[in-house]
Amino acid sequence: MSIASRSHTTATPALRVLNLAGVEYRVHEFEHDPHVRRYGTEAAQKLGVESGRVFKTLIIMVDGEPFSALVPVSGQLDLKLLAQATGGKKAQLAGIATSERRTGYPTGGISPFGQRNSCPVVIDHSANDHETIFVSAGKRGLEIEIRPTDLIMITDARVDRIAALD
Repeated sequence: MSIASRSHTTATPALRVLNLAGVEYRVHEFEHDPHVRRYGTEAAQKLGVESGRVFKTLIIMVDGEPFSALVPVSGQLDLKLLAQATGGKKAQLAGIATSERRTGYPTGGISPFGQRNSCPVVIDHSANDHETIFVSAGKRGLEIEIRPTDLIMITDARVDRIAALD
């Protein structure tokens, strides 16, 4: 894997964070179909990678505090497991407007990097099963391929079992 061009045509806050961190990553772009609402599944299909390697970033409120939860699109976030992993009691999905306002990214393009208001990150342990994983680069149709260890380091993420995998 090589470091992506620093002059990528679509510089998002996420890509700027990665460039400053100096980690290796690749940017993958595809034509997003505006009628599709399963953004992660679309990314896996259009990029030709298994859905267990594409991670969606969800904004979750745990006892009123925001968290970014990263889970593979091949599974579902388990809110009880996330609450346990964060030491909380009740977890619920933040609304679309809250997620977009908080992160500065559109739904389907929320990246764990470069959020307007960053919050603690929890990533499902299955990320470590892969040499590289994919996360959104900050817009629909733009994905970052990165080593899980680099993602964990940059975001200071907690790794735990938070997904119910299919």
